[in-house]
Amino acid sequence: MESVLCYHQVSMITCRELEKQFLHLDEDRLNILLEIHNLVAVVSPEAAVEIRRYRVVYYDVSRGGPVSAGICQSLVKPDHIRLAFIHGAFLPDPRGLLEGATFPKRFMRIFYYDDAPWDAIQALISAHNVFDPRTLPMNQDRME
Repeated sequence: MESVLCYHQVSMITCRELEKQFLHLDEDRLNILLEIHNLVAVVSPEAAVEIRRYRVVYYDVSRGGPVSAGICQSLVKPDHIRLAFIHGAFLPDPRGLLEGATFPKRFMRIFYYDDAPWDAIQALISAHNVFDPRTLPMNQDRME
């Protein structure tokens, strides 16, 4: 089980705090993590952040937890950063960036900071930030 290093930060942590946890990463992976962090901060300045050993989880605590109100997750892999969306199957993805077969999760791999489509990534983060899984037909009975 992963240990939680920072739990339920009510407001966005600073880049420096994030950087301190991941100083062991190469420059590309660290810069990718920091850029994702900055994009989430723009979309949801009050996002809750959980920093774990190999991942950063962002969610809107005012709407729920990491599953019901997840914004995204950054997972550290040996040669890339995996940007994951718990309900990614429901996101508009005109560039076909998302992959994965586990419904409804989707992710994208980011290998190099300079090659990443940051505008499209910001659009995915923004779309997932406002997505409410309770609006799905399969969840309507749970709301009553």
